[in-house]
Amino acid sequence: MWVSAEPGPDIEEMVIDALESLPAVFRDQLGSVAIVIEEEATPGQLASVGARGLYGLYQGVPRTAYGADAAMVPSKITLFRGPLLRHSPTLEALEARVTDTVYHEIAHHFGISDERLHELQGGHGTR
Repeated sequence: MWVSAEPGPDIEEMVIDALESLPAVFRDQLGSVAIVIEEEATPGQLASVGARGLYGLYQGVPRTAYGADAAMVPSKITLFRGPLLRHSPTLEALEARVTDTVYHEIAHHFGISDERLHELQGGHGTR
């Protein structure tokens, strides 16, 4: 767990770094996806995916769905600061977890399911 008398690490900057490291072909297709950072997932957010805890959550219409570019509600990626900090014992671990979570949620934007992500990661990965 991250414990410090100083203000916490800048997760927003880590998100920006993760986005900037994406290949342009993916970064340029994020369009109007909002990326926000909240402290904790709400009970409703947890229930929406049947999870007991989350590092991040994608809400929206994946680009693979018909007419996604014309969806009335923009897609949203939320990262949850509390769980990310609690499960990252070092700054390096936090940076890796934030990057992994950003990429995981962006994959959902491109229509990749949790099951397929799990397969692609060889049975390893975070949620």
